Amino acid sequence: MQLKPSTGRAGRWLAPAALALVSGLYGVASRTDVLPEDRADAQASHYSGGGQDINGLSFLVRKKVGDHVSLSYSHLEDIVSGASIDVRTSGASPYREKRTQDGLTGEFLYGKTTYTLGVTHSYEPDYRSNTGNFGISQSMFGDLTTISMTYRRTWNDVFKMECLIDDKALNYPCVEKVHDPGFGKKDMDERSYGVGLTQILTRNSLIAADLEVITDQGWLSNPYRSVMYADPSGGASLAAEIDPSTRTSNALGLDYKYFLPWRAALDLQYRYFEDTWHIRAHTAQLGYSQPWRSWTFDTSFRFYVQSHADFYSDLFASANQQNFMSRNRELSSFDSLTVGAGASYQFKMPYAPFLSKSTANIRFDHFFFDYKDFRDALLIDPSKGVVAGTEPLYKVQLNVMQLFLSVWY
Repeated sequence: MQLKPSTGRAGRWLAPAALALVSGLYGVASRTDVLPEDRADAQASHYSGGGQDINGLSFLVRKKVGDHVSLSYSHLEDIVSGASIDVRTSGASPYREKRTQDGLTGEFLYGKTTYTLGVTHSYEPDYRSNTGNFGISQSMFGDLTTISMTYRRTWNDVFKMECLIDDKALNYPCVEKVHDPGFGKKDMDERSYGVGLTQILTRNSLIAADLEVITDQGWLSNPYRSVMYADPSGGASLAAEIDPSTRTSNALGLDYKYFLPWRAALDLQYRYFEDTWHIRAHTAQLGYSQPWRSWTFDTSFRFYVQSHADFYSDLFASANQQNFMSRNRELSSFDSLTVGAGASYQFKMPYAPFLSKSTANIRFDHFFFDYKDFRDALLIDPSKGVVAGTEPLYKVQLNVMQLFLSVWY
């Protein structure tokens, strides 16, 4: 679950946030006195919208070692191409980049307590991240109650790419890039603390609550994004974005599940978010799942609304109007609607008797974003009477398609 609007690469981090949200706001804690089953997953995903396309491939393999240890390894690669509105209004060219991520997790069962330890490494040309996480969960009261605590620490290195060879005839003009020596390397560290409670209420219902606190420190700005300020001609000039170097975020999530008599399930989720940048956000999601023979169908509807950061503005009066200045659209006021549907088919893999079962899955999600104080600066044209600050508010629709295969062995 992503708890805060991201402040990473301009126009890039909205997509991973959308991809994470299609799986729900957070997961209900599983029973802690049973290790996960041995399984393997492979997934292909496609994201499109807002001037960008992201194609990703990932897989995960999980294997038990004896009765008390389960190990899992995950690998992800995605190719990002195009240019979001942030990149285009900041004067940068469309780009094409590859990101890879590898993770290793171990779960250790001792009685009714499960300990989780994991490490993750993510790499792309201008952003490198290393994460370590630890969790502990305990079931009690006849397995009716599960409590959990988590801690995560992330070390990020931020660079800025400089184009050495630029061919304007190409769709992605920058043929060769290197790290900008003038920018150097910036550090950004993140710590996350979480607690959770899952309670079985009746034989047909359960509820889960999760509280997470995140602290960020270091370089929280974006080397590619600019702010805009008005000029006498009616147009807009650019200046570097300057964000505070610290941020604390808090989020509280609630998830209620009710299992209907005809084997279906309703899922109602709510999340409240706030941070020291004065962003306040509310998320509500309603989901429905229905098994039918070897199929399981599900659909969901999600609504999200947030206020803007106190140092955000679509158009500033001058380049040095205030100490902190940002035009990051993810820090603006906006709301979004997400409608999604998916299907899963369970089958026995032919000629593979060592596999106990398999599922083929497909999911599609459509996102509507409606920005309340972020305007489409690409439409500024004083010669046609469209001066800076009067252009239409920005709206965008995004699509996420996922195909994945799971096998149990």
